[in-house]
Amino acid sequence: MPNNQTRRLTQGAMMIALFAVLIAIAFYIPIINVIATVFALLPIAWFSAKYDRTTAIMVATIAVVITFFFGGVMIIPFSLIFAAIGVAIGDALRTKKSKLFLLMSSSLTLLFTFVIQYIISLRLFEFDFIKDSMKLMRDSYEQALTLSEQLTGKQIVTQEYLNALFDMMEMALPASITLAVFALAFILISVNLPILKRLGIEVPKFAAFKNMRLPRAILWYYLIVLIINLFVKPEIGTMLYVITLNFSFLLWVLFTLQGLSFIYFIIDEYMAPNFLKVLITLLAIPLLSFVILLGIIDLGFNLREFVKGKKQKK
Repeated sequence: MPNNQTRRLTQGAMMIALFAVLIAIAFYIPIINVIATVFALLPIAWFSAKYDRTTAIMVATIAVVITFFFGGVMIIPFSLIFAAIGVAIGDALRTKKSKLFLLMSSSLTLLFTFVIQYIISLRLFEFDFIKDSMKLMRDSYEQALTLSEQLTGKQIVTQEYLNALFDMMEMALPASITLAVFALAFILISVNLPILKRLGIEVPKFAAFKNMRLPRAILWYYLIVLIINLFVKPEIGTMLYVITLNFSFLLWVLFTLQGLSFIYFIIDEYMAPNFLKVLITLLAIPLLSFVILLGIIDLGFNLREFVKGKKQKK
């Protein structure tokens, strides 16, 4: 027991030191800061996967406090995000959850820490970094369009169109942030899990993308949103409009993934060349409406079973 306790304290201290170094590199050193950022959660995730939740949270908390001595208050939000997601990943691995659960818990942890920090930034420091970022982007677009008009003598985009575009982007921010958070969580998991496996941690695997199957309940959500848009027709800028816009955006992305998954299934089922997957993925952007429709039909009518049955008859 004393040996186990000593080992736990030693490993905890090592992970705290390694986490603090990675955070400091990610915060201060250009170029390699991208690599350090991706792997910053690794020490906390490894420790959390080996020891109980209470100890892991305590080590993560100490690690965040230690980073204060490297960068003061400004570094705390940055280190808190990676400490929290490290604990979430490690805890899911320790309790042997599925990779889907791992992705969901990590994404929700990332989203929760982001929201908390945004509220703190807004309430305590009166700093709205989302609004300031949107303003900076709008100013950059306007300057670029002004320069283009001066060089060509033609107005490419009207001010009204630009205002409408940015208003739409601002209203779709909740969905955009949610998707960005899930994408970031997926990248962090994909990069760090192979390393954790090499370090002796048992890690789950995702099912093949071609076998991806969304819950059919999503079709009901889509139907509700469609009915609201067709019959209620909420006015632009109202709360109902913002809600339906964000739900529509998220559902389009999910149906696009479902449609691509079905196409990948067809390619593998008929043993077509794998380069077609790359080509189809690139063509999914201009053919987005078709891919979304394919995803809806596959989810509603289970086209895969039809394809399998047709192939078996041959």
